[in-house]
Amino acid sequence: MRGQTDPFGTLTAGLPVGGYSITINKDGMMPISIPAKIDVGKRSVVEANLTSVDPITPPREGFWVFDPPHTGVRFAARHVGIGTVHGRFANFSGSAYISDNPENSHVEFSIEASSIDTGNRTRDRHLRSADFLDCEKYPHIQFVGSQFKRRGNAHWAINGSLSIRDVSRTVNLEMEYLGSLNGGYGEELRCAARATTELHREDYTLDWKNMLARGIAIVGPTIKIELDVQLMFRCDETPTPPD
Repeated sequence: MRGQTDPFGTLTAGLPVGGYSITINKDGMMPISIPAKIDVGKRSVVEANLTSVDPITPPREGFWVFDPPHTGVRFAARHVGIGTVHGRFANFSGSAYISDNPENSHVEFSIEASSIDTGNRTRDRHLRSADFLDCEKYPHIQFVGSQFKRRGNAHWAINGSLSIRDVSRTVNLEMEYLGSLNGGYGEELRCAARATTELHREDYTLDWKNMLARGIAIVGPTIKIELDVQLMFRCDETPTPPD
Protein backbone atom coordinates (compact mmCIF):
# COMPACT_ATOMS: atom_id res chain seq x y z
CA MET A 1 0.00 0.00 0.00
CA ARG A 2 0.95 3.65 -0.36
CA GLY A 3 0.14 6.54 1.92
CA GLN A 4 0.95 10.15 2.67
CA THR A 5 1.68 11.53 6.12
CA ASP A 6 -0.25 14.32 7.80
CA PRO A 7 1.40 17.76 8.26
CA PHE A 8 3.11 16.42 11.41
CA GLY A 9 4.77 13.51 9.60
CA THR A 10 2.45 10.79 10.95
CA LEU A 11 0.82 8.00 8.94
CA THR A 12 -1.62 5.49 10.50
CA ALA A 13 -2.59 2.28 8.67
CA GLY A 14 -4.38 -0.97 9.45
CA LEU A 15 -2.48 -3.99 8.11
CA PRO A 16 -2.80 -7.80 8.37
CA VAL A 17 -0.48 -9.66 10.73
CA GLY A 18 2.93 -10.27 9.22
CA GLY A 19 6.30 -8.79 8.38
CA TYR A 20 6.71 -5.69 6.24
CA SER A 21 9.32 -3.43 4.73
CA ILE A 22 8.42 0.25 4.88
CA THR A 23 9.98 2.63 2.38
CA ILE A 24 9.86 6.33 3.23
CA ASN A 25 10.41 9.05 0.63
CA LYS A 26 10.45 12.81 1.05
CA ASP A 27 11.61 15.36 -1.47
CA GLY A 28 15.02 16.71 -0.44
CA MET A 29 15.67 13.71 1.84
CA MET A 30 17.50 10.40 1.39
CA PRO A 31 14.89 7.60 1.02
CA ILE A 32 15.13 4.74 3.54
CA SER A 33 13.60 1.27 4.01
CA ILE A 34 13.01 -0.17 7.48
CA PRO A 35 11.49 -3.50 8.64
CA ALA A 36 8.23 -3.66 10.60
CA LYS A 37 6.29 -6.51 12.21
CA ILE A 38 2.54 -6.58 12.90
CA ASP A 39 1.35 -8.86 15.76
CA VAL A 40 -2.18 -9.79 16.84
CA GLY A 41 -3.70 -7.27 19.25
CA LYS A 42 -0.62 -5.08 19.32
CA ARG A 43 -0.01 -1.61 18.02
CA SER A 44 3.29 -1.31 16.19
CA VAL A 45 5.01 2.07 16.01
CA VAL A 46 7.79 2.71 13.51
CA GLU A 47 9.88 5.85 13.75
CA ALA A 48 12.34 7.07 11.16
CA ASN A 49 14.83 9.91 10.93
CA LEU A 50 15.54 11.11 7.40
CA THR A 51 18.81 12.60 6.24
CA SER A 52 18.72 15.66 4.02
CA VAL A 53 20.48 15.64 0.66
CA ASP A 54 22.15 18.51 -1.13
CA PRO A 55 19.69 20.45 -3.33
CA ILE A 56 20.00 19.87 -7.06
CA THR A 57 21.48 22.89 -8.81
CA PRO A 58 19.21 24.25 -11.58
CA PRO A 59 20.52 24.26 -15.17
CA ARG A 60 22.92 26.98 -16.25
CA GLU A 61 21.28 30.27 -17.19
CA GLY A 62 20.85 30.71 -20.94
CA PHE A 63 19.33 29.04 -24.00
CA TRP A 64 19.02 25.26 -24.34
CA VAL A 65 17.88 23.14 -27.31
CA PHE A 66 16.20 19.74 -27.22
CA ASP A 67 18.19 16.72 -28.33
CA PRO A 68 15.61 14.59 -30.25
CA PRO A 69 17.61 11.31 -30.38
CA HIS A 70 17.72 11.36 -26.57
CA THR A 71 14.19 12.64 -25.98
CA GLY A 72 10.96 10.62 -25.92
CA VAL A 73 7.38 11.88 -26.30
CA ARG A 74 4.98 9.07 -25.36
CA PHE A 75 1.28 8.75 -24.62
CA ALA A 76 -1.24 6.18 -23.41
CA ALA A 77 -5.02 6.07 -23.91
CA ARG A 78 -7.73 3.64 -22.83
CA HIS A 79 -9.07 1.42 -25.62
CA VAL A 80 -12.60 -0.06 -25.77
CA GLY A 81 -12.92 0.49 -22.03
CA ILE A 82 -10.65 -2.38 -20.96
CA GLY A 83 -7.15 -2.02 -22.45
CA THR A 84 -4.53 0.64 -23.07
CA VAL A 85 -2.95 1.74 -26.34
CA HIS A 86 0.57 3.19 -26.15
CA GLY A 87 2.18 5.42 -28.72
CA ARG A 88 4.79 8.07 -29.40
CA PHE A 89 5.59 11.03 -31.60
CA ALA A 90 8.79 10.59 -33.60
CA ASN A 91 9.45 14.14 -34.86
CA PHE A 92 9.63 17.26 -32.70
CA SER A 93 11.83 20.22 -31.81
CA GLY A 94 12.06 22.71 -29.00
CA SER A 95 14.10 25.08 -26.90
CA ALA A 96 14.16 26.55 -23.43
CA TYR A 97 15.50 29.68 -21.80
CA ILE A 98 16.60 29.20 -18.20
CA SER A 99 16.53 32.46 -16.26
CA ASP A 100 18.82 33.40 -13.37
CA ASN A 101 15.60 32.97 -11.38
CA PRO A 102 14.42 29.56 -12.66
CA GLU A 103 10.78 30.44 -11.97
CA ASN A 104 11.01 33.02 -14.79
CA SER A 105 12.15 30.45 -17.35
CA HIS A 106 10.43 29.71 -20.67
CA VAL A 107 10.07 26.61 -22.86
CA GLU A 108 8.66 26.01 -26.36
CA PHE A 109 8.03 22.61 -27.93
CA SER A 110 6.61 21.71 -31.34
CA ILE A 111 5.52 18.21 -32.40
CA GLU A 112 4.91 17.05 -35.97
CA ALA A 113 1.40 15.61 -35.62
CA SER A 114 1.75 13.19 -38.53
CA SER A 115 4.71 11.50 -36.81
CA ILE A 116 2.32 9.72 -34.44
CA ASP A 117 3.18 6.03 -34.11
CA THR A 118 1.17 3.41 -32.21
CA GLY A 119 2.64 0.40 -33.96
CA ASN A 120 -0.36 -0.13 -36.26
CA ARG A 121 -0.57 1.58 -39.66
CA THR A 122 -4.37 1.39 -39.94
CA ARG A 123 -4.83 2.95 -36.51
CA ASP A 124 -2.17 5.59 -37.19
CA ARG A 125 -3.87 6.63 -40.45
CA HIS A 126 -7.13 7.03 -38.52
CA LEU A 127 -5.42 9.09 -35.81
CA ARG A 128 -3.98 11.39 -38.50
CA SER A 129 -7.43 11.83 -40.07
CA ALA A 130 -10.03 14.52 -39.38
CA ASP A 131 -11.61 12.25 -36.74
CA PHE A 132 -8.63 12.94 -34.49
CA LEU A 133 -5.56 15.09 -35.21
CA ASP A 134 -6.51 16.23 -38.73
CA CYS A 135 -2.83 16.48 -39.63
CA GLU A 136 -3.32 17.98 -43.10
CA LYS A 137 -5.12 20.99 -41.66
CA TYR A 138 -3.23 21.19 -38.35
CA PRO A 139 0.31 19.85 -38.91
CA HIS A 140 1.77 20.80 -35.52
CA ILE A 141 1.05 20.31 -31.83
CA GLN A 142 2.63 23.12 -29.83
CA PHE A 143 3.35 23.79 -26.17
CA VAL A 144 4.54 27.08 -24.67
CA GLY A 145 5.34 27.11 -20.95
CA SER A 146 6.15 30.33 -19.13
CA GLN A 147 5.23 29.69 -15.49
CA PHE A 148 7.67 27.55 -13.52
CA LYS A 149 6.86 26.76 -9.91
CA ARG A 150 9.20 24.83 -7.65
CA ARG A 151 7.44 22.09 -5.68
CA GLY A 152 10.51 20.70 -3.96
CA ASN A 153 14.18 19.93 -4.39
CA ALA A 154 13.96 18.50 -7.90
CA HIS A 155 10.25 18.79 -8.66
CA TRP A 156 8.62 21.60 -10.62
CA ALA A 157 5.26 22.45 -12.12
CA ILE A 158 5.30 24.07 -15.57
CA ASN A 159 2.11 25.85 -16.52
CA GLY A 160 1.56 26.64 -20.18
CA SER A 161 -0.60 26.50 -23.27
CA LEU A 162 -0.97 23.36 -25.40
CA SER A 163 -2.42 23.80 -28.90
CA ILE A 164 -3.93 20.86 -30.79
CA ARG A 165 -6.07 21.29 -33.91
CA ASP A 166 -5.83 25.07 -33.46
CA VAL A 167 -7.46 24.75 -30.02
CA SER A 168 -5.40 26.00 -27.06
CA ARG A 169 -5.88 24.90 -23.48
CA THR A 170 -3.93 25.51 -20.29
CA VAL A 171 -2.08 22.42 -19.08
CA ASN A 172 0.20 21.73 -16.15
CA LEU A 173 3.32 19.58 -16.54
CA GLU A 174 4.64 17.87 -13.43
CA MET A 175 8.40 17.80 -13.97
CA GLU A 176 11.30 16.13 -12.20
CA TYR A 177 14.68 17.70 -12.98
CA LEU A 178 17.37 15.01 -13.22
CA GLY A 179 20.50 17.18 -13.27
CA SER A 180 23.13 18.34 -15.78
CA LEU A 181 26.61 17.26 -16.87
CA ASN A 182 29.12 17.46 -19.69
CA GLY A 183 28.76 14.53 -22.07
CA GLY A 184 27.17 13.29 -25.26
CA TYR A 185 28.32 13.93 -28.82
CA GLY A 186 31.22 16.24 -27.95
CA GLU A 187 31.21 16.54 -24.17
CA GLU A 188 28.67 19.37 -24.49
CA LEU A 189 26.77 20.63 -21.45
CA ARG A 190 23.38 18.93 -21.27
CA CYS A 191 20.57 18.46 -18.77
CA ALA A 192 17.68 16.02 -18.42
CA ALA A 193 14.15 16.00 -17.04
CA ARG A 194 11.04 13.85 -16.90
CA ALA A 195 7.53 15.32 -17.16
CA THR A 196 3.95 14.04 -17.17
CA THR A 197 0.47 15.43 -17.67
CA GLU A 198 -3.04 14.23 -18.49
CA LEU A 199 -5.23 15.63 -21.27
CA HIS A 200 -8.97 15.44 -21.73
CA ARG A 201 -9.57 14.43 -25.32
CA GLU A 202 -12.80 16.38 -25.77
CA ASP A 203 -11.07 19.63 -24.70
CA TYR A 204 -9.45 19.54 -28.13
CA THR A 205 -12.57 18.39 -30.05
CA LEU A 206 -10.99 14.94 -30.44
CA ASP A 207 -14.49 13.53 -30.13
CA TRP A 208 -14.85 10.38 -32.22
CA LYS A 209 -18.58 9.68 -32.31
CA ASN A 210 -18.34 5.97 -33.16
CA MET A 211 -19.35 3.95 -30.12
CA LEU A 212 -19.30 0.28 -29.30
CA ALA A 213 -22.25 -1.62 -27.88
CA ARG A 214 -23.45 -0.44 -24.47
CA GLY A 215 -22.01 3.00 -25.02
CA ILE A 216 -18.35 2.22 -24.42
CA ALA A 217 -16.13 4.74 -26.20
CA ILE A 218 -13.49 3.22 -28.46
CA VAL A 219 -10.96 5.79 -27.20
CA GLY A 220 -11.10 6.83 -23.54
CA PRO A 221 -11.75 10.41 -22.42
CA THR A 222 -8.23 11.04 -21.06
CA ILE A 223 -4.76 10.70 -22.55
CA LYS A 224 -1.66 10.41 -20.40
CA ILE A 225 1.47 12.14 -21.70
CA GLU A 226 5.02 11.28 -20.63
CA LEU A 227 8.18 13.07 -21.70
CA ASP A 228 11.80 12.08 -21.11
CA VAL A 229 13.90 14.97 -22.37
CA GLN A 230 17.52 15.96 -22.77
CA LEU A 231 18.59 19.48 -23.70
CA MET A 232 21.96 20.83 -24.82
CA PHE A 233 23.26 24.24 -23.78
CA ARG A 234 23.24 26.41 -26.89
CA CYS A 235 26.53 28.04 -27.86
CA ASP A 236 28.86 28.17 -30.87
CA GLU A 237 30.12 24.65 -30.11
CA THR A 238 26.70 23.01 -29.68
CA PRO A 239 26.66 19.91 -31.94
CA THR A 240 23.87 19.12 -34.37
CA PRO A 241 22.02 15.94 -33.32
CA PRO A 242 22.37 13.13 -35.89
CA ASP A 243 19.34 12.00 -37.88
